[in-house]
Amino acid sequence: MPLTHSLTLFLFRGPSPETAPPPAIAPPQRGPAKMWNFQSLLGAAGVTLEGGGARSGHGRPSLTNCPGPFLILSTNVGNMAEKRRPLLGFVGKLPSGTAAGNSGKTHCPLCRGLFEAPRLLPCLHTVCTTCLEQLEPFSVVDIRGGESDTSSEGSVFRELKPRALQPQIGILCPVCDAQVDLPVGGVKALTMDHLAMNDVMLESLRGEGQGLVCDLCSDREVEKRCQTCKANLCHFCCQAHRRQKKTTYHTMVDLKDLKGYSQIGKPILCPAHPAEELRLFCELCDRPVCRDCVVGEHREHPCDFTSNVIHKHGDSVRELLRGTQPHMEALEEALAQIKGTNSALQERVKAVATDIRTFSEGYIKAIEEHRDKLLKQLEDIRVQKENSLQLHKAQLEQLLADMRTGVEFTEHLLASGSDLEILITKGVVVERLTKLNKVEYSAHPGVNEKIAFSPKEKAGLCRGYEVYGAINTKEVDPAKCVLQGEDLHRAREKQPASFTVLCKDATGESMGRGGDNVQVTVVPKDKKDSPVKTMVHDNKDGTYYVSYTPKEPGTYTVLVCVKEQHVQGSPFTVTVRKRHRSHPGVFHCCTFCSSGGQKTARCACGGTMPGGYLGCGHGHKGHPGRPHWSCCGKFTEKSECTWAGGQSGPWSLLRTVAF
Repeated sequence: MPLTHSLTLFLFRGPSPETAPPPAIAPPQRGPAKMWNFQSLLGAAGVTLEGGGARSGHGRPSLTNCPGPFLILSTNVGNMAEKRRPLLGFVGKLPSGTAAGNSGKTHCPLCRGLFEAPRLLPCLHTVCTTCLEQLEPFSVVDIRGGESDTSSEGSVFRELKPRALQPQIGILCPVCDAQVDLPVGGVKALTMDHLAMNDVMLESLRGEGQGLVCDLCSDREVEKRCQTCKANLCHFCCQAHRRQKKTTYHTMVDLKDLKGYSQIGKPILCPAHPAEELRLFCELCDRPVCRDCVVGEHREHPCDFTSNVIHKHGDSVRELLRGTQPHMEALEEALAQIKGTNSALQERVKAVATDIRTFSEGYIKAIEEHRDKLLKQLEDIRVQKENSLQLHKAQLEQLLADMRTGVEFTEHLLASGSDLEILITKGVVVERLTKLNKVEYSAHPGVNEKIAFSPKEKAGLCRGYEVYGAINTKEVDPAKCVLQGEDLHRAREKQPASFTVLCKDATGESMGRGGDNVQVTVVPKDKKDSPVKTMVHDNKDGTYYVSYTPKEPGTYTVLVCVKEQHVQGSPFTVTVRKRHRSHPGVFHCCTFCSSGGQKTARCACGGTMPGGYLGCGHGHKGHPGRPHWSCCGKFTEKSECTWAGGQSGPWSLLRTVAF
């Protein structure tokens, strides 16, 4: 796993204009320049910029008007498997197609025109000299040391030493954003791409000579080329070339006859001696030289003609090429795999998206259908309750009307009638009032407004989907809830005890569903601050299973509440006895049968058999006459053993056998 380092970079103003060429700020004449937003660049890299100094018009610290040093702090350097220098090159890449195809060999990726004085960058991209001069350079201190490998993964930065803080002027490649450290001479000291110049000339020739001007007068259109001087000449300069005695026998070729050539480059002249052509190669300095260089600066250096050393150096380049090509194939294969994986991913995403939509649409339809069912059920409940209320209302109104009639008539009779009239009508009045008084009626409505919706309650399947939500018209009444179970009032220490809570509504009917808030608390009477842990299991049918395990014997108080109200019989007490002692012996009819006739086997009943048998037998002395436990003599099979233990008892030698 690659290491993660914390890197601190210092950004200085750089050399003065006297020691380094100032960055050009005028835009290129042949096309749009590459403008780098340095602030965005640093922000993308997670860099905080501090310090003084004005900013240039392009949003990056200028090298010419920066009065003080800039300091780049808090830069996290993580996995830099490819290279560390492009830390500042995260933005501003040109489109990937700008340098592709044949135009990439003859056209500048910045100005998009034919190359003019093309320079080859260390990343092997070619850009016009003028375009490179338009790029605003920056100054970064290289703290890695001269021997640090900028491309090795996991290399550790060396300790920063004050004497190593030498600012380096650099630019960013406009194609790949690679950092390009400029030599002392600036952009013009970069390597000239003569191969690109040759391609430009060939392309110009294929275009009927358009764009080519005479190498001598630089004014007229080219007509011929001197194969000896490798110069393109116009008609006037060609005639003058032939009239000169030194060049009269040079071979002249029409420009149209050169269209099929693959290489027609000009002679490459020595930058130190412009009148001399580079024909030699210095092995010590590893660079081409001219004749004057050999007798001057490269005196006593091993030099040879380029035609003699090209095979050795060409072979070394070919060897490197052969080592690089497999990586290209591997990368292309990896990219193909990524492309295939991406295509498969997109297809899979589409398929899963279709499944999600299908599932969601089906689920939505199921929910909508369930919603409609619930709404219809709610409407039916409303109609049923309203009809019941209306019927009850009509019955009570009729009874009230009958009673009012009887009361009014009786009051009028008693107030206004004579004695004889009262006695005559008494029978009818008494019979009517007696009948009305015997009519049974309910003063409370037969139905209530209790309707609840339980969104978390399972409602079964709808269209194959599990749906939730149910309408409940019953409401639990804590006063009607009852407790059931054998362990209501007794339990054993360290043994589970349980009981059941049966929830009912106000009419005494079982709720038939779960979801009610049932709370159970079990506390010792003498330790009310140490409640026993209880478990309440909802059986989803209106009953709740309650279990707990008391840790010590004693008296416990159990509180059972529903909707924070006590149910019937709550609170109640539970007597917890000591842990139940199981029988170590056997429940048998006699010792003789259970031991297989062993004479030494004994029984707690104390019975014996004649013939030296120490245990009991049927019809013999001491046999109780019915099945009993051999360990304690109890007659109840499901009972607690009362044997005190020890090896001296008369039954201690009894073997346990199946009865």
